[in-house]
Amino acid sequence: MTEPIFHMITGGPRPVAPFSHAVEVDGWVILTGQMPTDPTAPDAPLPEGVAAQTRAVMRNLEIVLKGVGLDLSHVVQMRAYLTEFERDYAAFNTTYQGFFPPDRRPARTTVGVTALAVGALVEIDCIARRPEPSRG
Repeated sequence: MTEPIFHMITGGPRPVAPFSHAVEVDGWVILTGQMPTDPTAPDAPLPEGVAAQTRAVMRNLEIVLKGVGLDLSHVVQMRAYLTEFERDYAAFNTTYQGFFPPDRRPARTTVGVTALAVGALVEIDCIARRPEPSRG
């Protein structure tokens, strides 16, 4: 196993706790859960509603992935947390599915929780896999 690389992405979302945006080891890239904050205005109010917050979280995941040279097509697993699971699950799914083609959706778990940092309705973390270099 190679030594882990701890990534902090310039221009990425401001961390809400002491953590790295992502940690990489042996081609696996584990992203910290992202919040629906605006990286350009981290103290601005959160977007209203779970659909808008889901879009903001996914954009923040895309920023972190881009910062390590990847994108959503490299994601193999996602974990989502909802503070209002029964109320928001359907709207969350409708919004979330727009980020992936139907034949390339990562494995996913969605969990109802009592609260999230910054008063968010949704948080998502993920695991991505770096493609192996082509041999030729």
